[in-house]
Amino acid sequence: MNSAFERAMAAFEPAHWPLAVGFSGGADSTALLAACAARWPEQVLAFHVHHGLQAAADDFERHCRTVCERLGVPLRVHRVDARHAPGDSPEDAARRARYEAFAEMAYGEGASPAVESIALGHHADDQVETLMLALSRGAGLPGLAAMPACIRRNGLDVHRPLLAVSGAEIRAWLDVHELPWIDDPTNGDERYTRNRIRAVLLPALAQVFPQFRATFARSVGHAAQAQQLLGDLAEQDLATVGDPPRIAALQVLSRARQANVLRHWLMHSHGCGPSAAQLAQLLDQVRACTTRGHRIHLKVGGGFAEREGDFLHWYNAPPSPKTSL
Repeated sequence: MNSAFERAMAAFEPAHWPLAVGFSGGADSTALLAACAARWPEQVLAFHVHHGLQAAADDFERHCRTVCERLGVPLRVHRVDARHAPGDSPEDAARRARYEAFAEMAYGEGASPAVESIALGHHADDQVETLMLALSRGAGLPGLAAMPACIRRNGLDVHRPLLAVSGAEIRAWLDVHELPWIDDPTNGDERYTRNRIRAVLLPALAQVFPQFRATFARSVGHAAQAQQLLGDLAEQDLATVGDPPRIAALQVLSRARQANVLRHWLMHSHGCGPSAAQLAQLLDQVRACTTRGHRIHLKVGGGFAEREGDFLHWYNAPPSPKTSL
């Protein structure tokens, strides 16, 4: 066991069975599926999402069926409409559609056996690209923590066992085992920021900092650990201020802790991610809320933060006009 890929797979141990593998037919998911199928025979199945965004999508599905037959792995296919709305990111729209499809294949109608764990082929290069995108957007700790090795999403345990393995190492393993894969033609389309990072920034980083994948991974780990501590603190503060938060209890906290607990409350209670500017406005209004007649009505995320009596509420649509007491 010499390769980084083999070491990563040896360390991977899902908590639930059967295990699904997100299988696009690309190099990363092909290696992951083949290694999982060899290690856990008859306990692995493949999930393929047919996005319908390219003329080659049907060819991708046929390729995946052929590979799964060779590996003796059952294949589930789910077709989605991943077209993005005006103003929406095509990458984000496709990502949301993909995770919804995984959940449908895992435990939707007719899904037998039900699946609780899925492994995805994201690797070290993907992690660096995610970190670069987060830095370019001025992200906070959640963004700088990039992709977690394991997370619960849409009722599934999502595993990423290859985050310490480079794309080149994965392809080398495939070559040794003579396994075929397909290249998505959109991966070379430099209209997408992630592709430009892959084509331009990663080679430059490799020249200046040859060990950048390992060192960036350590930074991501530090950010993830710090974010976990902030999450623990937010849980404690939310237990004190309440859900919905009591404004007077919020005002006792420092501004940084107010921001932390409000961000946590909005995300975990309402699935709302406020922008930095929206959160700053909300903090200003909480600080200024010193009289019973002070009104709070702010656009936050996809909805509105409102004062109702002594409490702060959030609605995903403008509430009925009323006077805050």
